[in-house]
Amino acid sequence: MVDAVLFDLDGVIVDSEPVWEEVRRAYVAAHGGAWQPDTQRRLMGMSTGEWAAYLSGELGVGRTAEQVAAEVVGEMTSRYLAHVPLIDGADTAVRRLAARWPLGLASSSPTRLIAAALDATGLADAFGATLSTEETARGKPAPDVWLAVAARLGVDPARCVAIEDSSNGVRSAAAAGCRVVAVPHGSYPLDPDAEALAAVLLPSIDALTPELVERL
Repeated sequence: MVDAVLFDLDGVIVDSEPVWEEVRRAYVAAHGGAWQPDTQRRLMGMSTGEWAAYLSGELGVGRTAEQVAAEVVGEMTSRYLAHVPLIDGADTAVRRLAARWPLGLASSSPTRLIAAALDATGLADAFGATLSTEETARGKPAPDVWLAVAARLGVDPARCVAIEDSSNGVRSAAAAGCRVVAVPHGSYPLDPDAEALAAVLLPSIDALTPELVERL
């Protein structure tokens, strides 16, 4: 039995991973750092503090982690004010499930970007609890954010279905005990170990129906 459905934001509801990559790549290049072949894969799921420290330290950006976080999030906020890239069908899928179950949101985005995205997409009222990994000890792939959102909804994570797109996100939700529905982004396929952790692999968010969730 399913007691709640928990969503990731980036890559599931908004197509923001390419925007994050573009903004952070440009920032690293502008501040003397060196983007690595595995950088984007490593960044997906990191909390704000984690990725800012990574850019500042390992990638050699000549700014403190605090400066990196403030400046990159500032640029992302500007992008969202201009346009939030809602994934086709995501709002409909969220509403379909909200009619049946309490919903939570467990995101690696900063709190202010979560608010901006949900306001722009008109989905803020669909979620009973939203949480950024800014507010947890560890980002994904650690399970902290899923456990905390489930606690805020008053449900057992093992009785939750989590909707994720990234390898670290799937690992995180599975580690929390959730049954995971994976909807991978075409540009960022799942690693084999993460794919094996997913209960269901969907081609698009359109395929996410109450009937599918009930079968889990």
